[in-house]
Amino acid sequence: MITLDDVTLTFPDGDRRVTAVDRASLTAHPGTVTGITGPSGSGKSSLLAVAATLIRPDSGRVIVDGVETTGLAAGDASRLRRDSIGIVFQQSNLVPSLTAREQLRVMNELGARHSRSRRTDAAAHADALLDSVGLADQRDKRPHQLSGGQRQRVNIARALMNDPSVLLVDEPTSALDQERGAEIIELILRLSTERSTSTLLVTHDLVHLPRMHAVVRIVDGRIADERIDERLAQVQGAGA
Repeated sequence: MITLDDVTLTFPDGDRRVTAVDRASLTAHPGTVTGITGPSGSGKSSLLAVAATLIRPDSGRVIVDGVETTGLAAGDASRLRRDSIGIVFQQSNLVPSLTAREQLRVMNELGARHSRSRRTDAAAHADALLDSVGLADQRDKRPHQLSGGQRQRVNIARALMNDPSVLLVDEPTSALDQERGAEIIELILRLSTERSTSTLLVTHDLVHLPRMHAVVRIVDGRIADERIDERLAQVQGAGA
């Protein structure tokens, strides 16, 4: 689970500071997807960066699986991202020279102890993830041989490679047509449920919002309104 509690983030702008996130609070529960929407420049991506521990807020708390992250040293925050947080960037950022399978397998090598001893298991896990996103028959292809939708599927599978409890997704459909975008949203919803991830998903595409368990709208850095689906209300009630 991930909770943002009264988070404020500002940036310097000449002799003053601009508020990107203004006292925002939200919680994403395991197995659910919370959509984050709002006008361009409203603070959506800044909120996601704070949730990912990529930026430390001016005030407030970010709690991932019971760990308060805002006071972590850089090395500890990096380990938390590696072990507990999967990030799906707007652009797939795949390594051109690596196959789809290799894009996932390299995640096993990112600073974790005993990574060599886990290479066989990591290879099997990569294959299973590619199968789960419908790319089992594309695992030996490189990015230039894949469509935009397929590259985004690899991007999602890569973010799940280390079995994170939290998944953060930034505009996953922005470069896709409506049909491919809907497929990607469906995939994220399904995988979040199956893998019990707590997912925050930034999107400008309003057509996908009714599918999500909860939706928050951000305006000028503030959460202006929130919708909670009956399914999430049941999850919250079960945890009470």
